[in-house]
Amino acid sequence: MKNIPAGLLALLCTTCSTLACSAHALAAEPDPAPDGAPPTLSDIIVVGVTPLPGANVPLDKVPAAATTLSADDLARLHSVSILDGMAQRMPGLALSDTQGNALFQDVRYHGFTVSPLQGTPQGIAVYQNGVRLNEAFGDTVNWDLAPEVAIDRLTLATNNPAYGLNALGGAVTLEMKNGFTFQGANAELLGGSNGRIQGSAEFGWQSGAFSLYLAAEAEKDDGWRKQSASDVERFYADAGWRSETAEVHLIAAAARSSLGVVGPTPLEMIQADETAIYTWPQTTKNDSGMLALNGRIDIAPGWALQGNVYGRHFGQKHVDGNDSDFEGCSARSSYGGQLCLEDDAFGTPAGGKTTAFRNQFVITDLAGHTFAFDRDATYGTLDRSATDTTAVGGSLQLTSDRPLMGLGNRFAAGGSIDHSDIRFTATTTLGIINPDLSVSTQGGEAIDIPGAGLIIRTLGNLGYAPVWLSGTTDYYGAYVTDTLDLTPALSLTAGLRLNVADIGTRDRGGAAPELNSDNRYTHWNPQAGLTYQLGGGVSVYGGYSQSNRAPTPLELDCADPLRPCLLENSLVADPPLRQVVADTYEAGVRGTQGILSGRLDWTVGLFRTDSDNDIVALASSIQGRGYYTNVPGTRRQGVDAGLTFAAERWQVYLNYSFVDATYQFDGVLASPNNPQADDNGTITVHSGDRIPGIPRHQVKLGGDVMVTDAWSVGGAVQYYGSQYLVGDDANQSSQLTPYWTMDLRTSYQILSNIQLIGGVNNLFDRRYASYGTYFDTAGASDILGRSLSDARTLTLGAPRTFYGGVKVSF
Repeated sequence: MKNIPAGLLALLCTTCSTLACSAHALAAEPDPAPDGAPPTLSDIIVVGVTPLPGANVPLDKVPAAATTLSADDLARLHSVSILDGMAQRMPGLALSDTQGNALFQDVRYHGFTVSPLQGTPQGIAVYQNGVRLNEAFGDTVNWDLAPEVAIDRLTLATNNPAYGLNALGGAVTLEMKNGFTFQGANAELLGGSNGRIQGSAEFGWQSGAFSLYLAAEAEKDDGWRKQSASDVERFYADAGWRSETAEVHLIAAAARSSLGVVGPTPLEMIQADETAIYTWPQTTKNDSGMLALNGRIDIAPGWALQGNVYGRHFGQKHVDGNDSDFEGCSARSSYGGQLCLEDDAFGTPAGGKTTAFRNQFVITDLAGHTFAFDRDATYGTLDRSATDTTAVGGSLQLTSDRPLMGLGNRFAAGGSIDHSDIRFTATTTLGIINPDLSVSTQGGEAIDIPGAGLIIRTLGNLGYAPVWLSGTTDYYGAYVTDTLDLTPALSLTAGLRLNVADIGTRDRGGAAPELNSDNRYTHWNPQAGLTYQLGGGVSVYGGYSQSNRAPTPLELDCADPLRPCLLENSLVADPPLRQVVADTYEAGVRGTQGILSGRLDWTVGLFRTDSDNDIVALASSIQGRGYYTNVPGTRRQGVDAGLTFAAERWQVYLNYSFVDATYQFDGVLASPNNPQADDNGTITVHSGDRIPGIPRHQVKLGGDVMVTDAWSVGGAVQYYGSQYLVGDDANQSSQLTPYWTMDLRTSYQILSNIQLIGGVNNLFDRRYASYGTYFDTAGASDILGRSLSDARTLTLGAPRTFYGGVKVSF
């Protein structure tokens, strides 16, 4: 690791000085309501305001929006992923199924994205018990590896720079169960449509000062589309000890998954067969492991220290079968009749297409041998990548709830260091595309083309170039935040965070020295806000904060439009990207009232985030490839409105969100597969054009009712408005059609410890797409044996599916 930056030390010194002359407060969570009972008006909802657990503030004193899901909220859905619960219950949040797999979806909140897909610019931070889950290489988050059954509480918070890098749109925190918060045992087994088998088990135990919690999950699903099977295993363990003044937990977690991620399919193929896919295989295999030590100690009345240290490993292997953009080399090159990459997308240089220019596009193996062009072959490629990351780090935080000059006060200050070592490899192997659209590289009589099965590159390293990369990231952070009750009704929150990111990459292969780089990004992010209690359980809030995002190693080494990357595969040299800086403003009103023998919680909030130097991913004319660039400005603004009512035997919620995500500049962006693109493959964006892939309107309605003491019925309806296809940044073409779905669920308690479970998703079998983009129709005719005229390619949502099972409690 590099030396800790002087600015971080300065902030820590300032924090210590502040501590020496102040006393501060920490709110405690209320005692939970008895099982089956609704929350009472005396229950105070508290939320964490820093990555580490322990810095809690009552929600009505937080000058920002926050949404929390409990373990019961997630468990009653019996879903394959925590994403379903987030999508059903959280205002402003939508899922985008870019790859056609329920375990591999993008989360879009207020127009920002957190995704497992390398190549997607990320804008939300994710933490598990204070450990950052955004992977170092691309800031991705692999939702498939999160142990759903072990989650005690999931919170989505906004407008708070204390969460560090990437929290442009907010942060998701996962607070996990332990033997002090859960005792007993549960086991659940489900089966359903498309070969779905899902099981989970958890065990919690406490004896005096000691506790133990164990959880395991396994899922297998054949998928409703071709070549989209998945299987996942997860394990989580927590061993704890506590006294009246201290608590320590040793945590171990491991997970692995194998996912069929076949991506979008051309619209005309879907119209003939909804299960159709384009070229394959497309698979992603993930594995992860973590050891962490979390602790808390009360150091004086009203003062506490919290901290953690951790080590994480993440590995990913991706295989992607693609079509190709090959042609016979020009007779005006030195390699006439050999295999070349098409050069049309690279324009004409000032000196014309000279022999030297044309020679850059000849395809060779690693030894420099060229291959004869086979006019009758349907060329394809298998693109393979492997990422291996080891991360270590730790955090330390000081909190207090002692009054300040007789005023209620809640204070937290802390710092974190996160270091990662990265190794990344990427290669492209020459092959052919078979009649079933699979890509083969060796074996069989049909694969007789020169070069089949060999790793390839272009002579000029344009488009195709193997990569052997190593890298390091060192992220340093320090923050201070304080909420002071100026009066019994008025509370002031102020905070500051310093983020420092040191990112280095090195070419391990020796053939691409342009990959060697060292970059440092530093930014101070302030926060300020007010809340006011109007009385009758109603409060108003308003706040401002700044946040920043440093480019990832993936983005830094893939920022050259002349050398685009396969955005799950290869890297090239970079013009340096600038960090993203976002200013967020929020204001709203919320309340809690008792009506109809129950509790009503409601909120209406406005938000706006203006981002400078936002990073966007742009497509290349080389199929499946793209690159990153900064754009001058973007704006994401809108409104969230929601209400939740809970009584003894029933509960219901209703949410509405309007999300207006737009570009705030005039300029040209690459979108070569867009039918509206000019001859250079570009489109013209104007200020106010909507950012693609983000539905403007969302409506969510759901609830559960106890029909009898043993039988419950629940359901959810979700509506999402229209959105532009990714690649239509100029808003020139038709949008995806708005859609809605309904899910139903039921359970029956046949014995005190045995429960039958059943449900149906997409009850009315609605056909819809949550993601769409464009592809090159010209290359499809060679592959399919027929021409396609519609450049749209979509990922359809799953049709109606059923599930049923049993849950046993001990």
